[in-house]
Parts: sequence; structure tokens; C-alpha cells
Amino acid sequence: MSDPATNPATTTFPAPTISLPTGLDILRTYSGALVVLEIVFGGLVWILVASSNVPVPLLQGWVMFISITMFSCSTLYLLMFVLGLVNRIDTNWNFVDVFYHFMALLLYFGAFVLEAATTAARGVLNHNGTAGCLVPSGHIVTILDNRQYNINVAATVFAFAVTLCYACSMYMGFKRWQKV
Repeated sequence: MSDPATNPATTTFPAPTISLPTGLDILRTYSGALVVLEIVFGGLVWILVASSNVPVPLLQGWVMFISITMFSCSTLYLLMFVLGLVNRIDTNWNFVDVFYHFMALLLYFGAFVLEAATTAARGVLNHNGTAGCLVPSGHIVTILDNRQYNINVAATVFAFAVTLCYACSMYMGFKRWQKV
């Protein structure tokens, strides 16, 4: 006798590959803590850039786009682990972790460099409120008062902190991915 044909609707797939815990236990790991720091510091970059007068819209617009996008993606990423959705989606989550943090690292490093360039291009104001520097044509100079300059410096520092968090997350994810 021949074996009965298998029903394709009952085909099983391998379980998702993941080395991190799900639920609130993710927050007790270094990776979970780093994702929380990515969200907090990324939110600070978003707030600080939004509160500055945006002297160079092209550069700081990109910084704002990256900070909002990565804030949203990191929040969604963390919620997937907290809610246990990673157990329902069959994929190699260790690879997804490394790939996501690598892309976020690249994007945030570019945002950090652009924010630092905007801050470093600060012109000098004289006591009477006029610009006090001569600049060759074709160069970007931003005229910022001390308050706006300090806001941009803080945004630069937090953008660097987020970049470091993404780098550490990528490194730890790569180590987990190699073990599997």
C-alpha cells in the first residue's frame, strides 16, 4: 500500500531562532537595556533638534528624520520582544538583530556627523548682534546664539551616545548570531 499524501496545510516550519528572552525578561539583559537607551537617547536627539532653530534645514532635517525613524523602529523592535511576537514570527531573529542594528548604526553615524558639522559651523556674534567672521563663498556658516549652540552641542553628544548604543547592540547581536 502506498502512504497517504501529506496535507500541505499541515506542513510545519522550524521554530524561530532567537537567543534573547521574551516578555519583560528582555529588559533584564544588556541587549534590552541598550535598546531602552537607544529609545531614550534617540528621543532626546529628536527633542533637541526640534527645539533648535534649525539653521541648516537640509542637514538637520536628515538628523530629525533619522532620529524619528530609529526611535519608532527601536520602540517597535522592543515591543515585539516584550509582547512575545518574536515567538510567532518564524525567522532567524539573531540575524534580524544584527542587520537592524548595523543599518541603524550606519544611519545614526551619518546623522551624528551632520549634526556635528552643523554645530561646528557656528559663526561668531559681536556684542552688537552682527556676524563677526569673514567666510569664503561656498561655505556653510550658522549664526547661533549661545542657547541655540548649547542645544546643538547636546544634540551632537546624544547622537554620538545613540551611535555607540547601536554599535554595542550590533556587536552583542553578532556574537549571539555566531554562536547559533
